[in-house]
Amino acid sequence: MKPNSGTLVINIMNGGKAEAYEGVYQCTARNERGAAISNNIVIRPSRSPLWTKEKLEPNQVREGDSLVLHCRPPVGLPPPIIFWMDNAFQRLPQSERVSQGLNGDLYFSNVQPEDTREDYICYARFNHTQTIQQKQPISVKVFSTKPVTERQPILLTPTGSTSTKVELRGNVLLLECIAAGLPTPVIHWIKEGGELPANRTFFENFKKTLKIIDVSEADSGNYKCIARNILGSAHHVISVTVKAAPYWITAPRNLVLSPGEDGTLICRANGNPKPNISWLANGVPIAIAPEDPSRKVDGDTIIFSHVQERSSAVYQCNASNEYGYLLANAFVNVLAEPPRILTPANKLYQVISDSPALLDCAYFGSPKPEIEWFKGVKGSILRGSEYVFHDNGTLEIPVAQKDSTGTYTCVARNELGKVQNEVQLEVKDPTMIIKQPEYKVIQRYGQVSFECIIKHDSTLLPTVIWLKDNDELPDDERFLVGKDNLTIMNVTDKDDGTYTCIVNTTLDSVSASAVLTVVAAPPTPAIIYARPNPPFDLELTGQLERSVELSWIPGDENNSPITNFVIEYEDGLHEPGVWHYQTEVPGTQTTVQLKLSPYVNYSFRVIAVNEIGRSQPSEPSEQYLTKSANPDENPSNVQGIGSEPDNLVITWESLKGFQSNGPGLQYKVSWRQKDVDDEWTSVIVANVSKYIVSGTPTFVPYEIKVQALNDLGYAPEPSEVIGHSGEDLPMVAPGNVQVHVINSTLAKVHWDPVPLKTVRGHLQGYKVYYWKVQSLSRRSRRHVEKKILTFRGNKTFGMLPGLEPYSSYKLNVRVVNGKGEGPASPDKVFKTPEGVPSSPSFLKITNPTLDSLTLEWGSPTHPNGVLTSYILKFQPTMASRQVDIATQGWFIGLMCAVALLILILLIVCFIRRNKGGKYPVKEKEDAHADPEIQPMKEDDGTFGEYSDAEDHKPLKKGSRTPSDRTVKKEDSDDSLVDYGEGVNGQFNEDGSFIGQYSGKKEKEPAEGNESSEAPSPVNAMNSFV
Repeated sequence: MKPNSGTLVINIMNGGKAEAYEGVYQCTARNERGAAISNNIVIRPSRSPLWTKEKLEPNQVREGDSLVLHCRPPVGLPPPIIFWMDNAFQRLPQSERVSQGLNGDLYFSNVQPEDTREDYICYARFNHTQTIQQKQPISVKVFSTKPVTERQPILLTPTGSTSTKVELRGNVLLLECIAAGLPTPVIHWIKEGGELPANRTFFENFKKTLKIIDVSEADSGNYKCIARNILGSAHHVISVTVKAAPYWITAPRNLVLSPGEDGTLICRANGNPKPNISWLANGVPIAIAPEDPSRKVDGDTIIFSHVQERSSAVYQCNASNEYGYLLANAFVNVLAEPPRILTPANKLYQVISDSPALLDCAYFGSPKPEIEWFKGVKGSILRGSEYVFHDNGTLEIPVAQKDSTGTYTCVARNELGKVQNEVQLEVKDPTMIIKQPEYKVIQRYGQVSFECIIKHDSTLLPTVIWLKDNDELPDDERFLVGKDNLTIMNVTDKDDGTYTCIVNTTLDSVSASAVLTVVAAPPTPAIIYARPNPPFDLELTGQLERSVELSWIPGDENNSPITNFVIEYEDGLHEPGVWHYQTEVPGTQTTVQLKLSPYVNYSFRVIAVNEIGRSQPSEPSEQYLTKSANPDENPSNVQGIGSEPDNLVITWESLKGFQSNGPGLQYKVSWRQKDVDDEWTSVIVANVSKYIVSGTPTFVPYEIKVQALNDLGYAPEPSEVIGHSGEDLPMVAPGNVQVHVINSTLAKVHWDPVPLKTVRGHLQGYKVYYWKVQSLSRRSRRHVEKKILTFRGNKTFGMLPGLEPYSSYKLNVRVVNGKGEGPASPDKVFKTPEGVPSSPSFLKITNPTLDSLTLEWGSPTHPNGVLTSYILKFQPTMASRQVDIATQGWFIGLMCAVALLILILLIVCFIRRNKGGKYPVKEKEDAHADPEIQPMKEDDGTFGEYSDAEDHKPLKKGSRTPSDRTVKKEDSDDSLVDYGEGVNGQFNEDGSFIGQYSGKKEKEPAEGNESSEAPSPVNAMNSFV
């Protein structure tokens, strides 16, 4: 605890843990009169726990569906601030469609393809510990379905149709409704049976959050949020109940009693629920505190009767409910004290006549003194309606007059004594404006004057202020403020307005206003406005070493008033023939006092200016050569920058000719190494602007000063500047280079800063050289193209964007100063992970037929990893082109020719079969009989040997064509047709099987898909047989 103080200091900077001091603290202050206690002070250490590790599955969402990305931050103390960012540390954009809820979750009313990304990252910022915790990135992939189904709104939060909310009086009420739907719903809020409170209601988060500040019990009720889109609406009712921690109606106040007096302490508080009132005496519950016969507790009141000095104590009132408590200390002081007057003696009060006068008489005493007022030393007691006597002892004279001036005596008395005090009252005459400004109409370019003549008390000092349109007068020399008036020269249209004269004294203030109207001058025929003629008769008078007075006669104004005169000078000694601007004066002035410099041969000329333009310069005045003197100033912009590692180049801006103040201008250049106990080294150089100091250490600070001097002496002592000798290349490379690969295209590089003494110059930053060594997917090297990123200042990390996925990179880091780059750090190798491949390099169609085609594509230019598969997407287009081909004449002719050939082949085969002869296909089938084909017995419902009814010759299976005129294809290419299967075969009404002849086909793989090929012309013809 601090000495002579009740402040308790807990310092854990030198060791110890904050958790050891967690708890509830209360301060007690005690003396012989009693004990006062403070409110409870709760100390809790801040906490910023790490995120609980969890396995996050990728979110695959259909386009148009809703989505909620849960943040679930760690519970900290105080609670963290939640925000969502991406891998590039950029905040994710939010809108009516995508927004963050009060719980930190990210809500999508409907997802769109652009929501696909792999770096939705929730961050929790713990302000008290100045830490930020990061959740693992969440991946969202949106897949499209055509068409996207629109949906009416449903509420994502809160759920259900009703909910409840309890908030404390005086707090901020936050109600939230977030809805899903397509199109994105719009949220509206209403209060059932009432209006939302004006001036305290705000909408946030695209109207999804209703915010009411400083809530009271009147804000309780049902609040309905309605989500609408073109398909419908959804709503939710939140029943809000406003509770209240205790708040004071009447807090107990200190009580000063004298022995034998009565008094009360009142402690009244309200809240919801109604608070309980309890009393303590000197920090102890009053029920167990020492008894006091003069004290009686009646609920929220303590009644004191015939108190004694031992009744002095500090009482505490505690009003508490489940939401908080109030604690107030009230000191009951029983004492016997003679009166004391606290107002200083002979205090002077000054007021204006006819205004109220308040004369103080602050007092103290116990019992409470009675106060009486007297005027004069031996005057009678003041009574009557012209006086008001306040409880605090103040005497009020509601309307003070001049005869109220005088001495007033305050007397305070009680049974223990009497005391008096005198104060002085002075009543002053009021300040008045006896001649007020009047309304004026003035022609353009004329002159106008407003009067403001005042009368005031001779003992008060007035100040007069003029305003234009209730603002300060323009900063314009045309406005001339006199003692009793305001004059405006050469009036223009912008001078139109209201002018106010304000008179202030220490006791009162009066004002009066008038309007100025500017009108155009009456037209006069053939008025020619031109630039003024040049001034003439220039004369120099009152020549001194550093000043001279110049006067002239103005030339003709040429119908446009002269607004100002410009004075120029020529230095015939240093710059003959060159005229420089000296000053300018208003057009009403024809003389001016000019400041001069030593050792200058002056000539002057004057130019008149009006609204048309500038006159020709006047003839030059006579010459006036001023005497020489020491230089008044030193060179400016002194710098010290080395051009080589072993020198210091000191530069400055030389004085101009007239600044030399005399002949023989030179410069004394001085330097010494900073922070080294060394003497100044000086050299005097001619009128140049640079001096080189050789043989300096590399890059050390120097104190530098350059002083001007001439034949008459030195200029004042110059100020010192800090420069540095020349820089050299840095000596060492950054160490401990580390690379953290963030994703497939971004990496973060860290390094340790080099010691500043090895930089040997002004540290400008660090350069990171990085280049791609090879692609890990192609294993092919290419020309190395190094990239450079520069990081300004003493940074120790940087981001490397634009990397190629699945590649090997090298990098090194170099420190940079004003001289150049230092040595490179050892090359650091890092690899980027796989990324999304680019599209195939080409896609083409080959061998298109009526019902099939062949697709060929090239590998992607940038595989960005190991390719695992290709996804082929297709959709049907209009089939009208197939129908069009089938109706062409050439196609019909071709089909007829093919059908004729097939018919001839069928006739030949049919004749040979009826003869029972063998044909080459049959011989080959017999030679390559399938061992898996077994005869089928009649007794088990299978086929046995088939014999012809005519020749009764046994036939092997496949030796003859079945009745449907089809032949099963075997391994031999000599087979004419395949055996029809599946949808290519059908049964007649009599149960006979009709097959189809198909064209020659390649042998399908064992696990290949069925051919989707359309029927060939042969098949098509066979269907007619």
